[in-house]
Amino acid sequence: MSDGLRLLPWSTPEGKPCYLSTDSDHSRLSLLADEVEAAQVRSGEQVLAGAKAVLADRTAGEMAVRFALTRASESLEEVLRAAVSRGTRSSRDG
Repeated sequence: MSDGLRLLPWSTPEGKPCYLSTDSDHSRLSLLADEVEAAQVRSGEQVLAGAKAVLADRTAGEMAVRFALTRASESLEEVLRAAVSRGTRSSRDG
């Protein structure tokens, strides 16, 4: 990825990363990406709380554990994408 490209918090239907080329952190698409990243982090916090509850429940069945792990994996992927995007932008700004 070259300078000036922002990794967006979503991917193509084929699962490939999407990038935004803009000179402004305040463009409509940049602000939408910020909102989506914030929502993904909030969702990740909720998924983490749910996964911890399932893991603490010794009676939780395999389906509950698999569901919690699947959601936790999805959330981790989203939050890591946001972290990479934010880290790339802050290293260019600094």
